[in-house]
Order: sequence, then C-alpha cells, then structure tokens
Amino acid sequence: MIDKERITRQFVKLVSIDAPSYREREMADYLTKELEELGFSVEEDDAWKVYDGNCGNLYAHRPGSGSPLLLGMHMDTVEPAKGKKAVVYPDGRITSGGTTVLGADDMSGVAAVLEALHHLKEENRPTRELEILLSIGEEKHVKGAIVLDMSGEIGTAAVQAPSQIAFTVKVHGKASHAGFAPQDGVHAIRIAAAAIAEMAIGRIGDDTTVNVGQIEGGRASNIVPDYCEVSGELRSFSHKKALEELAKVEQIFAKEAEKRGGSIEFIPDICYQAYKTDENESVVKEFQKACTACGIKSSLIATFGGSDQNKMSEHGIPGIVMASAMHQVHSCQEYTEVSEMAQVAGIVSELLQMKE
Repeated sequence: MIDKERITRQFVKLVSIDAPSYREREMADYLTKELEELGFSVEEDDAWKVYDGNCGNLYAHRPGSGSPLLLGMHMDTVEPAKGKKAVVYPDGRITSGGTTVLGADDMSGVAAVLEALHHLKEENRPTRELEILLSIGEEKHVKGAIVLDMSGEIGTAAVQAPSQIAFTVKVHGKASHAGFAPQDGVHAIRIAAAAIAEMAIGRIGDDTTVNVGQIEGGRASNIVPDYCEVSGELRSFSHKKALEELAKVEQIFAKEAEKRGGSIEFIPDICYQAYKTDENESVVKEFQKACTACGIKSSLIATFGGSDQNKMSEHGIPGIVMASAMHQVHSCQEYTEVSEMAQVAGIVSELLQMKE
C-alpha cells in the first residue's frame, strides 16, 4: 500500500523549497540527495550557463532488469513562487496559502515518483532499469518516456501535443509632434493595430490557434509613436501548419508597415515541436496495463499544452504525459489531493516493476 502520510510529508517538503525558473539550485540539491539514497547515480549538465541560471538538468540512472523506463519531471515552479507554503486540510486537499502558487505543478509528480521508489524499496521488490530526467526552466517553454506533468483525471494521458511558436514584432515608425505636425510622423501603434486587425486570431480550424497577448508602445500622448512592440504565439498539432501561419503573421505586419512608411523586425521563437505517440507504442500499452492493475480507468487524449515530452519526441523518444494530481495550475488557487497523489504513485509503482 502507498504510504499517504509519507507522500504528504514529501510533498509539503518539496513545496517549501523555492525553485522559480532558472533558480532551482536548492531543489536540485535536495533531489540529488534523495535519489542517491535510493540507489541512483545522478549527473548534472551545465544548462545553467545557457540560461543564466544557478543549476543544470539532472539525469539519474539506476540499473535493473527488463527494458528501461524514462520518467520526466521538472524542478521549477511558475511565479509567484517564493515563500510557498502547503496547507493540508483534513479531507486530504492541499492548497497554497493563497498568495503564491502551490507548486503541485510539478511537485505532485515528483512526490509520487519518490513515494513509488520508497514503497518498492520497503517491499524489497526489484525494478526495471530506470532513468529519471529532472529539467530546469520547463515553465519557460521547455528549456531543459513518461512525463508526470498534466492536470486532469488520474488515468488520463496525453499522446499528442502541439508545436508552440512565440513571436515578437518590433514596429518602427517616425516620431513627430502630435499637435503641430502629426502629418510628419509615422504612427507605429497604428501600423500594429492595422496588422492585428488583419490577422486571424483565435481558433483556426480544429488544430491551430493564434493569439496576440501583449502590445506596448509610445512615449507620451503628444508624440506620434515611433515604436511599438507586439508579442503573441501560435500553436498547432501540425508543425508545418504552425510555420505557415507564422509566415502569414510576418507578411501581414510587413505589408501594413510598408503601406504606412514604417518597418518591422520579426522575431520568432520555436518553443517546442508537435508530436503524436502511436497508441501501439509499448509505453502506451504499459501505462494502460498499470492503470488496470490499480483499478483505474485509463484514457488517452490530445492536449494543447507542451511539456518535456515535446523535446523527447523531437529526439526520437516516444512517450506520454500522464495526469499527476495537479489542478488549477499557474494560479494561486492551485491544489492537489493526497488520494490522487497516492493513485499516481501506485501507477508509477506498477510501471517500475514491468519487465517489458
């Protein structure tokens, strides 16, 4: 049986460690110690150098019998993430104090994996060969298999996720006095507004979305603005379509700038690429089998959120993202349930013991 008191203590401890993106050092040190005590060798890369952080990604390995299994989680927590405190209620619900996120994303998954490992150690049960990847900066669009990093009913797993491409458009115009010589200026905000009005925004078909999320520009109300910056993103289950929509956005801004005497700089950022894991892959079958063994109904879905699995798939590692007892994530109303974390730990325990 999964030890609910131990998994609760572990979760509360994990939540108490501040680990905003690129500041995961204390979390990495704690998890390294935990995994080494469980028989893993742990390596750390130098990803912190690239992202001006204070620690790297952790890779842990423990030999075993049977085919290897890779578990992926992330160490960072979305803001507001400093001074987090878990409030445990008698019914098993755990929330934050209300002024920060809780950090169930992704500490519920981390706690479940650690509990599964401790449980099997207590039971003296052999496991398959295990690899664990703990990434930094995942909340910054997956800079950094079965990935424990999704909301939803326990037993749900995502086998498909989209590409996400962020974009920034720097619109350049010409400043002039808005009262005395407005005709001499080139209105950068007007260029941006005209371009946004021409864009297809929202859901485009069944598999693609486009959004403009931020717009900033201007220096004073009496100056024709010579600069405006627009930021947005698009997502699609087809990476090809994502790139096509990105090109359309750039063309629209370029056209409107040229029409009005301005210019643009267009800066795309491919955060991650779309993947779809075949339902006949062994990792999918193993997940379904583990759920059945735990008396939990499994469900395979597509999600419009990204995770470390996007990067793993990009490098030829098929996998899924399983629901891991996190709710209302990225908000101060985030919560988890002890009973759900125990269910996740049970599924992981079954997975760790499978030979194929």
